[in-house]
Amino acid sequence: MLKPGTILDDRYEIIDVVGTGGMSTVYRAKDERLRRFVAIKVLKSDYSSDQNFVSKFRAEAQSSAGLTHPNIVSVYDVCEDDGRYFIVMELVEGITLKEYINLNGRLNMNQAIDFSIQIASGLEAAHEHHVIHRDIKPQNIIVSKSGNIKVTDFGIAKAATSTTMSTTGIGSVHYISPEQARGGYSDERSDIYSLGITMYEMVTGRVPFEGDTNVAIALMHIQNEMIQPRELYPDIYPSFEKIILKATQKKPERRYLTAAALIADLNRVKDNPNIDIIVATPTVPGAPTQQFTNEDMQKIKNGSAIKGVANHDYVGDDTVVAPASSEVSPDRSRIEAILKAAEQEEYDDYEEEAPRRPEHRKTNLKKVDDEEDEEYYRPSRDREEDEDEDDVDPKLEKAVMIGGIAAAVIVAVLLFVFIGNMAGWFDFGKKKEEATTTETTTEEVTEEVKMIEMPDVVGLSQKAAEKSLKEVGLNNFKFVEENSTDVKEGYVISQNVEAKTQIPKDTQLIITVSSGAEELEVTDVKGMDEDEAFEILEKQGFKPTRSYKFDDEMEKGKVISTDPKAGSKLKAGETIIMYVSEGKEEKIVEVPDLTGLTEATAKGKLESAGLKVGQVNYEYNSDVPEGEVFRQSVAAKTEVKEGTTVDFVISKGAEKKSYRGKVKGSISTDDEDLWDVNVKVTVFIADDSGTYLAFQTSDSGDTIKVKGTYEGLSYNNGTVTFIVETEDGEDVTSSYSQDITLSYEEM
Repeated sequence: MLKPGTILDDRYEIIDVVGTGGMSTVYRAKDERLRRFVAIKVLKSDYSSDQNFVSKFRAEAQSSAGLTHPNIVSVYDVCEDDGRYFIVMELVEGITLKEYINLNGRLNMNQAIDFSIQIASGLEAAHEHHVIHRDIKPQNIIVSKSGNIKVTDFGIAKAATSTTMSTTGIGSVHYISPEQARGGYSDERSDIYSLGITMYEMVTGRVPFEGDTNVAIALMHIQNEMIQPRELYPDIYPSFEKIILKATQKKPERRYLTAAALIADLNRVKDNPNIDIIVATPTVPGAPTQQFTNEDMQKIKNGSAIKGVANHDYVGDDTVVAPASSEVSPDRSRIEAILKAAEQEEYDDYEEEAPRRPEHRKTNLKKVDDEEDEEYYRPSRDREEDEDEDDVDPKLEKAVMIGGIAAAVIVAVLLFVFIGNMAGWFDFGKKKEEATTTETTTEEVTEEVKMIEMPDVVGLSQKAAEKSLKEVGLNNFKFVEENSTDVKEGYVISQNVEAKTQIPKDTQLIITVSSGAEELEVTDVKGMDEDEAFEILEKQGFKPTRSYKFDDEMEKGKVISTDPKAGSKLKAGETIIMYVSEGKEEKIVEVPDLTGLTEATAKGKLESAGLKVGQVNYEYNSDVPEGEVFRQSVAAKTEVKEGTTVDFVISKGAEKKSYRGKVKGSISTDDEDLWDVNVKVTVFIADDSGTYLAFQTSDSGDTIKVKGTYEGLSYNNGTVTFIVETEDGEDVTSSYSQDITLSYEEM
């Protein structure tokens, strides 16, 4: 475990631990060069010491570094520092999808579909660059604060499965595809299987297979059928359940072959949850050709149960699955060996020897809900092959020719009969009364009411619904519009006659079409608490989401604005982004070096750096000239938040000692004329710094006593001087002699 403050590669400073797993530990770090925060995944020593693993790990991580997509965590660099191997990645603030599910329980359908589309979009981008994840699971998917999905750990799984993954460190067996569990070849469809298991967990809150050991769970993925999601929770959309069941088919060729195909179906369910998705899976190589009768094809077109098609298994209610060939039961010891350590040769020979997946033509038999959408949902390869129909089956060509001849003969006979009737060729002498009776009977038959089966047009676009009605001979219909948040604009919500009901052709039909959600005015929630604003917008009929950003004026946790802005017209059910304040942005600045600066200069430099001047103190320092800064409370070049207070100390120079000077003694004169004269006596202490008054008195006599002091002297080596003056100001000092001593005391 790296300690905070550790520097990797002379560039990345470790701040704290984000999380730890079986193979690595993830740290929050700061890129000193680019001044940004990053996530660093450091391999544990057990893996770093395996050079074979490290070389594969570096190659895979470097290939994934080329992936750029909003739903993939970006890889910035792959580095090594003193035997430590690590990946530098984008730092995403959020929690894993596993933690999100644990916190929220099973997800609602809209959120599960949205998350699934984002994950699949990330996989689609990776697969386009020939990067297979091999370890898709909720633990490797991050839900950011804004609700966006990021897939991480691309590349690490491939290196791990080659030599080092054990039953204790695998951690992904609940999501492993059957072919991975067998140790077979894995490709894009393995990621789709793992995503299917993840979608299952999102809507049920649990994984489909649980066991006492990893080996037992892996065997379940190979042998056992999962409990269908709607058996656990009937509120799950049947259409979304079918997507999950198709994505988690045991055989790869029965799953979605590409992430793009999966995304297309997810978007269809998102737009119309009641849509009927019927998809025939690709033919299994080596399986006998399946013959579909006209009756079978009609059932498929009408959206009825496909149970009439012989020799087929069924997934959900409508998904046709070609029969699987029998397989030998998996060897438990082999599964265990695979989970302990996959064979080295598998990874080394992967690029050169891995068998290429056969190109199957997809025969996606589906209910066409919308004439406009039909071409969009057909695989592009199918469209290209449909356009090239030069190679016609000879048997089919012969059958068409015979059918054409038969049709021509029938038309000729009918024409002959019609003309004969008109011309009276077939009367053969019958009475006029009989002819009249025949005409009456024919007229009565003609006037019998013809009954037509009402088609199901719910979920179709208005154009497709109109076409379906006209095709069966129903023309007396009217379209009415109604607001709906559940049905896409322009699509049928309901019909006044139930599907499959037999009705006369002139029955008045009312077809209700969605005019989209009702337009509402966005409420102004600026300045409100984020939870209160969220509740208001949600009750109004919108789908609010939160996005956080710094704001110098708005208090943390309050709404800054919305997008679309307040007062705008928006349809119910549409998404509104609430921008929520995180308070003032805490900018990081570097503390300048104040050493040797004067007080005024030091203050100016702190203010220029965005810092506050704190307390200024003064101290003696014999090593620093007086008036210069020699100490500061925060060390130079330290990074701190803008506005941090910094104190500093100014030098008073070398510390000076202070002395008290004491004078004591007397002055005297031999001049008798001065004995009776009153004189003024002043005594001074003189040193290198000046002359200081120590004693002063007025007295007379031949001897005058002296006793006085002066405090605060800088030196202790001065001399005594005195002056004697008469009252008239006459200086008579020369007439006196002194007997005065000078002493010092340190103060």
